[in-house]
Amino acid sequence: MLDGLRELAQALSIALFGFSTGCAWVAAIVAPNTSYDRLDYSRADGHVRLLLINSSNHIATACLAAAALAFLAGALSAGIVGALATAGFFTNRWTLAPRTKDEKAPPGRRTRDKTKRVVAVSLTLIFTLVTLIATGLAIARV
Repeated sequence: MLDGLRELAQALSIALFGFSTGCAWVAAIVAPNTSYDRLDYSRADGHVRLLLINSSNHIATACLAAAALAFLAGALSAGIVGALATAGFFTNRWTLAPRTKDEKAPPGRRTRDKTKRVVAVSLTLIFTLVTLIATGLAIARV
């Protein structure tokens, strides 16, 4: 019976890692490309920011659940790598956080905001690769 539970946890962790990878790919590549094709620059930029901020919590939650299931299945490496990816996706909340009202906008504000968005997309892509690695480790149950 315990072996059946481990196999179920392994299958669910693989599915959730795959789901996290797919969601991150859509949030970092597919949706921004469509936004910049269909909208003007400022609206597309705002859309991509909101998309990255809002989707990062959902992706991190799915990845955390997958990491917990990987630990339950006995795939310790997959669980550790998945937990690392969870923390990485959650950092988008801090990367794209708006400034407080007390802070003055520095000169060249647009450039700084664009840099934040580029960093958030880059981190999302890097941690998408980490989630893909966690999926492989969960498949191998390592």
